Amino acid sequence: MNFFTGSILGFFFGLFFGAGCALALMYAIYTGGYRKAIEDSLREEKSNAYRRWRPYVEKRLKKETASSEVETPGASHSDSPLSQ
Repeated sequence: MNFFTGSILGFFFGLFFGAGCALALMYAIYTGGYRKAIEDSLREEKSNAYRRWRPYVEKRLKKETASSEVETPGASHSDSPLSQ
């Protein structure tokens, strides 16, 4: 095996398999965390973290829904710099 063939094989195994394994690992961690979050939300007794973060999440959701109700899609904005 010459240098060129070895470098091509090394590049292929290192980059493609390495990146693929890293993505598979990140996806497994993500789905595991998602499953744990669903399990925690379905438990009768809520965890300390759930009780601690719930008010912040509710406040953020109210803020996002209020801002989305104010902005109507397709409405003209007279104060926009593009409309002048």
